[in-house]
Parts: sequence; C-alpha cells; structure tokens
Amino acid sequence: MLAELELNPKQRSAQSLAPTLRMLLEQVQWRSDEVDLVAVTIGPGSFTGLRIGVTATKVFAYAAGADVLGVDTLETIAAGAPEDVETINVAVDAQRGEVVARSFRRGKRGWFEPITVAELVAADAWLDALDSGAVITGPVLYKLADCVPDRVTVLDPRYWPPRASTVARIAAREYASGRRDDLWKLVPRYSRRSAAEEKWEKRNR
Repeated sequence: MLAELELNPKQRSAQSLAPTLRMLLEQVQWRSDEVDLVAVTIGPGSFTGLRIGVTATKVFAYAAGADVLGVDTLETIAAGAPEDVETINVAVDAQRGEVVARSFRRGKRGWFEPITVAELVAADAWLDALDSGAVITGPVLYKLADCVPDRVTVLDPRYWPPRASTVARIAAREYASGRRDDLWKLVPRYSRRSAAEEKWEKRNR
C-alpha cells in the first residue's frame, strides 16, 4: 500500500471525496491516467454513501480509462479482522432496528469465505442467535455495543468499519484473477428499497 486517506468526518462525503482523491494522487505522484483500477464497496450500506461512492468511482474510472471492481462491504469488514480470528460474524446497520449480517470463515489461503448468505434481520434477533464464543464486528456496533450478550466477543472498534486499504487488497486479488466489472452496469447493492421509494409506491399504488 502506498497511501490511505480518510475523509474529513466534519464534512459531507460529497464535499470531501473529490478533494481527497486529488490529495491522494498528489501524495503518490500519480496522474489520473496512470490508474489501472478503481475499486469501491457496493453494499450493503447506507443509500447515500453507496450512491456517492459508486458514482464517483464510475466517473473517475471513465475519465481515467481505468477498470472498475465492486467489492462486498461485509467481506471487506471481515477481511480487516486480526489474523488470529478464524470465524467472524459481520453486521451493518440497515436502520429501523435491523441489520444486514453474514458469517465468514477463514480459508486455507487466509482469506475469509462466506458460510452464510447476507440476511436482513432484526438487530436483537441477530444478537440472540449468536453462539457462545462468537466473534462479531461491523459499524452497527457503534449503536449495539451495549446490547451485546456476555457470551459474545466483540472486536476492537478499530476493526468495525470497512477500510479503503482492505478494499484495495480484495480488489487486487480479484483483478489478478481476471475479474472485471462493467462500468455501465456497476450499481450499489441495497438491503432494501429506500423509505422514499416505499412512500412513493404506497402513494401511487
């Protein structure tokens, strides 16, 4: 890894993302047309965050003539766990008291592989279903940390959010294996329709 920058938490992503990308290129002394691949998490996650991230990725890749790859958010969070963790349960906030959760087990090559499908479930139901000794992580724990049963191990908060460096590691592996995404077809993966879409459908039913 050459560099990693975090967005300014005091600004909205739409304001800070483009200037941060410019700073990143200047820091590693690359021109935009020297970028071969742009990778981004495609979900599950917040509607606005995913849309901004995917749109910025596609616009940058199109302008630079680069390839694109979408990476699963839950896999990204799992891949950032400490090396001594063998099985991990990851969850992100889906709002309305729900989470999107998935479990992973470390494979022979050290990468986490999914052992369940991603599910949209009530947060309390997810916590209740965890086995004794289960290891959990994910940004939803900023909300749920005080509700976690004693039988469960919670990773240190520095492992909860997805990191750009982990997205890059996963994307580099996938890219080396020959995987590419279609710039025009890459879209966010939402856990549900937005509240605005549901209200529109109800009003126009």
